[in-house]
Amino acid sequence: MNTEIGKKKPAEAHEGKRTLLWLTCFVASLGGVLFGFDTAVISGTFGMVENQFGLSKLLVGWFGSSALIGAIVGAFVAGSLSDRYGRKPILIMAAMLFFVSALFSAIPPSFTLLIAARLVGGLGVGMASVLSPMYISEFAPAKIRGRLVALYQLSIVIGILLAYFSNWALLQYAGSPGNIFTEGILQKVFNTEIWRGMFAAEMIPCGLFIALLFLVPESPRWLIDKGLVEKGTALLRKINGELDESLLHPKKAKDEKKIGLGELLKPGMRRALAVGIGLSVFGQFTGVNIVIYYGPTILEGAGFALNNAVQFQVLIGIINLIFTVIALTKIDSWGRRPLLIGGMSAVFLSLCAIGTLFVTDIFSGIWTVVLLCIYIGSLALSINAVIWVIIGEIYPTHIRGRAMSIATFANWGTNFAAAFLFPWYVAAVGMGAGFFTFAAFCLAGTIFFYKVIPETKGKSLEEIEQFWK
Repeated sequence: MNTEIGKKKPAEAHEGKRTLLWLTCFVASLGGVLFGFDTAVISGTFGMVENQFGLSKLLVGWFGSSALIGAIVGAFVAGSLSDRYGRKPILIMAAMLFFVSALFSAIPPSFTLLIAARLVGGLGVGMASVLSPMYISEFAPAKIRGRLVALYQLSIVIGILLAYFSNWALLQYAGSPGNIFTEGILQKVFNTEIWRGMFAAEMIPCGLFIALLFLVPESPRWLIDKGLVEKGTALLRKINGELDESLLHPKKAKDEKKIGLGELLKPGMRRALAVGIGLSVFGQFTGVNIVIYYGPTILEGAGFALNNAVQFQVLIGIINLIFTVIALTKIDSWGRRPLLIGGMSAVFLSLCAIGTLFVTDIFSGIWTVVLLCIYIGSLALSINAVIWVIIGEIYPTHIRGRAMSIATFANWGTNFAAAFLFPWYVAAVGMGAGFFTFAAFCLAGTIFFYKVIPETKGKSLEEIEQFWK
């Protein structure tokens, strides 16, 4: 019988650790919800914005990709800012940028101001894409780190699905006789110019993310790296009871290695840098974000009306969610490499099949939907689930923020190029050729992943760092 007053029983202490760990990872993963929502919400607005502002195809591409310029800048600065000021303050800054962007995307009187609002949102997206998976990886025990960091990808998928659903629901509401907004600014936002309401809906998850961020602690590994060893180690023990003894001597560890990005150019670290950049570049050239951004446009090209195209995109979002959950449960048992390489092979085959449909025009539009579901399911089970896990765990703590910024910068740079050029490219060569182009990149990516990416499941961040050396 425990007679010590105030001392928790082992089961209670374990439960407390688990609660704090999952709360922290859940809150950080909400950055992924906003990432996914902001990325996907634009998909339902293209035709309406194009018609309202009389845009050329290149301006449509600029509208679709403008947020990515902000994301490139956000990803570039997030790492150095978080290395200097901490992970949590910069996450709060990213959440604020999301909110401002959602508000001003809903009310702009001109296309120029709409682009400005999208650029601000992109800054938040870029910062969150670096910081959320890094923040989670620095909390997570090695044996379940894959699942916890994959929560971020699951959150992205949930955000995408929420955006698809809210777009569809608002579109249905705008045309219904029960619409109560018949005058003033609300009529414009929720009726006559419903694309404004689609952007405004993002303010709801933004507000939740901002509020919850004030409930979670700073990253323990960042605290230790900054010399706050006692506070950081106490937090790590409180969360998972595990502690690598090398963490207790951050100053000694820093004396033994050169601090800075130059370390990434050393022989072992060059491979780690290549892994991060390769995952980012090939991940974008799977075409995943093209389907997210231009999904309704692709389905309209396959013969669907806009309402049906948006509705089928909700189905694609559900498939994405289901296979992301499967990946979440298997990433720590099957490992990163089997999911990545096997799934990418299926992505390559499905892209070839979709390209064939558009080139031959043999099948009806429903076959395009079926193959897009296979394609997005394969992506969700492979690179979409693995990319943020691997990038978040392969770099040393003292340069993790800056190193992840480089990899994520490559991600968003490639994303911008693909999103900006896609409308022009498919207008010039056809939708089928566009999908075959993505298939070629997927094949090259699969070969690259097979040759250079190691298995990291079950290893601590410190063990992975030593592996590169």
